[in-house]
Amino acid sequence: MNVKALSATAPRADRYRSEPGQPGGPLGAALLALDKPVGITSHDLVLRVRRALKLRAVGHLGTLDPGASGLVLCALGPCTRAAQVWQGGEKTYQGTLELGVVTDTQDMSGRVLSRHPAQVTESALRAAAARFVGDIQQVPPMVSALRREGRRLYELARAGIEVERAPRPVLVHALELEHIEWPRVHFTVRCSTGTYVRTLAHDLGGAVGCGAALVSLRRLRSEPFGLERALPGDRLEPMTAVDVLARGGYTLPEALAHLPTLDLDAAQSVEVGLGAAARVEPGALPLSSGPLSVVLRGSDGWVAGLGELVPDGEGARARPHLVFPWAVREGRT
Repeated sequence: MNVKALSATAPRADRYRSEPGQPGGPLGAALLALDKPVGITSHDLVLRVRRALKLRAVGHLGTLDPGASGLVLCALGPCTRAAQVWQGGEKTYQGTLELGVVTDTQDMSGRVLSRHPAQVTESALRAAAARFVGDIQQVPPMVSALRREGRRLYELARAGIEVERAPRPVLVHALELEHIEWPRVHFTVRCSTGTYVRTLAHDLGGAVGCGAALVSLRRLRSEPFGLERALPGDRLEPMTAVDVLARGGYTLPEALAHLPTLDLDAAQSVEVGLGAAARVEPGALPLSSGPLSVVLRGSDGWVAGLGELVPDGEGARARPHLVFPWAVREGRT
């Protein structure tokens, strides 16, 4: 690495730090929990956050259909670089499906393709639902954000084009039919990321022979986060940025609390800030668990980056895969 104007003994970026008392950490580095209302897209919600916080770097961590409501997490500032850390968590939804109807979108917003009498007993319906718990295969719906040759599937669907989609594995941890008001069924589902609840409702209807479409959906959790601190997505505009972050924000240490943390001393902090793998004593921390599996906390108490611990002789090295801007050093390694 070439030597530049700054010394390796000091971080490059005090300018990234917040003002004292400002929530969110350096440069507003935070996650923001929002309760998306029905009728807007997840991207619309991101635009509202950008306007409210006057911050360009905002990205949502999981799409909700316009007809769905509930938890949407937004990564702010430098947190957008670590988005994948929070995207794989188990999801919990509450929903309602209607038996006896099949639509081209698999929910009630679409064009009705067929209707059938919902002639199924409660016991048969519950038995069918049990078959959708565990590792299952789903064919993604045409009206989805997946890409085919550079185009979103929903764009193709709007153009009247249907393409073949390969089944994808998903994991349904639990599917509970909570209340049945024929032909509507109220349910809760816990599932892996990437599960289409619309498709789950459609496939359940197919399994009992009468079809089904999703009526409503609300996301309650995206582990390890829930709705308890979520701000209503339609109430951001009158609030100040500080109030938004204070009420709905998770600071970077809070947002990363589900990962193991390694505390670095001053010399190790310099090495990590230079992008080098620092020699460390891992203790009980996991080795070789993936590139963003361990929080690397600098000697100043700030989260310096994310990385993994790799074996090195009888010890280990902390190999950074993401160094946050305020921890970056310049100099010679």
